[in-house]
Amino acid sequence: MRILHWHVHAAWTTSFVHGRHTVLLPVLPERGPYGRGRAQTYPWPGNAVEMTPEQLRDAEIDAVVLQRPEEIDLCERWTRRRPGVDLPAVFVEHNAPQGRIAEMVHPLARRDDVPIVHVTHFNALFWDTGAAPATVIEHGIVDPGALYTGELARAAVVVNEAPRRGRVTGTDLLPRFAAAIDLDLFGIDSTSTPWGVADLPWTDLHAEMARRRVYLHPIRWTSLGLALLEAMHLGMPVVALATTEVREAVPDAAGFVSNRLDVLEAGLRELAGDPEQAAERGAAARRAALARYSVDRFLADWDRLLARVVGGVAA
Repeated sequence: MRILHWHVHAAWTTSFVHGRHTVLLPVLPERGPYGRGRAQTYPWPGNAVEMTPEQLRDAEIDAVVLQRPEEIDLCERWTRRRPGVDLPAVFVEHNAPQGRIAEMVHPLARRDDVPIVHVTHFNALFWDTGAAPATVIEHGIVDPGALYTGELARAAVVVNEAPRRGRVTGTDLLPRFAAAIDLDLFGIDSTSTPWGVADLPWTDLHAEMARRRVYLHPIRWTSLGLALLEAMHLGMPVVALATTEVREAVPDAAGFVSNRLDVLEAGLRELAGDPEQAAERGAAARRAALARYSVDRFLADWDRLLARVVGGVAA
């Protein structure tokens, strides 16, 4: 198939473009949020193809995978085809909803012609999707390999824009955790914090994460972080808040998961001082991640959904 898909979430799209379909990526001269084209720091295969709005107008397109409500209008203007009407469409909802629970109504809740795909069962539970058919396709990770060495008795944390996102991503908790173990914070705008490390390309980031003894996931309220699943694939033990989908993703053998900060602090100290236990828990994390979050399972789930949608069967 030929799938129109905006480059919004580079890590998620990295897995998506490793499938057997041609993925058409809108590109604009300034490469802004609605025309980024191919990723510059992720290794994407040749089936990820840039196309200008002018090229999309007459392009052969089998379906569109939407991720933002405004892409519905963009798709119609650039392709002259209406998503869900003239062109089979699905909408990937990457995020957990915000606001009071009674007000967590999805923007596409009144449409029954565009299925909504949630990336976690937690998100599917909390979003009100109304008339829209909804399903869950959990994350899949392109396996970076078992790179873990844990040679540095430090914790790796990966959060983009940590200062701006504040309590949502647990940035306010980092000083407390830093008293238990030295931290290295990776991600966009991390260097504006006391723990920041320069933003690195995807492959370099994995190598640097794997040198740290433990992966710390302090996030209160977002979807299940792909960096957490990547850390588990690397073979890193995990210390994480038991929020959103984390309890489902991280088994007890893989580390310490709790909403008690004293339990997490004790876990960080224990793993910092016990490399053998850290390696054992990291191996358990990798086994769990490979079993549940493989890219092959992810792509097979997407193949089945796209076949149904393009064939005119609701998800």
